Amino acid sequence: MVVVYSAVLLGSIGFIFGLFLSFMSEKFKVEEDPTVKLILEALPGINCGACGYPGCEGYAKAVAKGDKPDKCLPGKKSGVEEAIKEILSKK
Repeated sequence: MVVVYSAVLLGSIGFIFGLFLSFMSEKFKVEEDPTVKLILEALPGINCGACGYPGCEGYAKAVAKGDKPDKCLPGKKSGVEEAIKEILSKK
């Protein structure tokens, strides 16, 4: 009988913690700018830091906030600057 009580107690505690975590994940959800995701997809993704930011995600966030889109050196040949300008024009 002890095994049954233990299983019921453990199951109910797990269920309560699951509900708590589900509630907290909705309450503290972080809203992200969809423009940053589009810019990040246009970048080459090599995280070289040549733009002066810590990786492509930092540069994408800065461009979405208003920085110039011409700092990605590895992406100049593949037309990243034009792709970013197109994404920003649709914003």
